[in-house]
Amino acid sequence: MQLYSMTEQEAKAVTEWQYPPPYDVYRWPAWDDMLREGREFADPDIRAAQYLSVLDSRDRSLIGYVQLFPLDRAIRIGIGLRPDLCDRGLGTPIIKLAVAEAARRQPEAEIDLEVEQWNKRAIRAYEKAGFTITDEYVRRATHGPVQLYCMVWHNARD
Repeated sequence: MQLYSMTEQEAKAVTEWQYPPPYDVYRWPAWDDMLREGREFADPDIRAAQYLSVLDSRDRSLIGYVQLFPLDRAIRIGIGLRPDLCDRGLGTPIIKLAVAEAARRQPEAEIDLEVEQWNKRAIRAYEKAGFTITDEYVRRATHGPVQLYCMVWHNARD
């Protein structure tokens, strides 16, 4: 697996992914809606600055994506995995790719993420990649108020 700049074609493909319940809350809006709203990776500038595609090293097929969202003194990561590849042990390696790229971009920045508290599958993958829960709170998401954990990556410098 390797990270590459996300193309418009790959971004559009991500909006077509359909997750089974309860993970269906993570589905992106339709591509045309995202384009009209200039939302996230449908905006070429946001896509270029924050989003990377995770491609299979052999055939360059789209496996997932990584978002690296810059905050004041931190980079917040987000990942998405193609639905048919979930539960195959790919989450942790993708998270590690995201952490390595975030550290390369801003070596002194804290690397963190938010995860919904019910998503035990994601929490396990993040813990395996070196993240620990440091805070919890409620925030409004597109699918309503959600209970979140903030998790921070702890590297060898800590």
